[in-house]
Amino acid sequence: MASSCDMCAHYVYDEEDDFSECLVNMDEDDFARFIARGYDNCPYFQLDDEYKIVRHQM
Repeated sequence: MASSCDMCAHYVYDEEDDFSECLVNMDEDDFARFIARGYDNCPYFQLDDEYKIVRHQM
């Protein structure tokens, strides 16, 4: 089962560096809270819905 980060719109794969990273701009305190709670309860999670625009056009 994929983690929530794998399905998040903010989690982007960089082909040049060959790794994925979260592009949410967090300060130090937010990042510490994020790590302490784990990835299951991410407040920045946004589903990467590739077909959202297509459904809107129908």
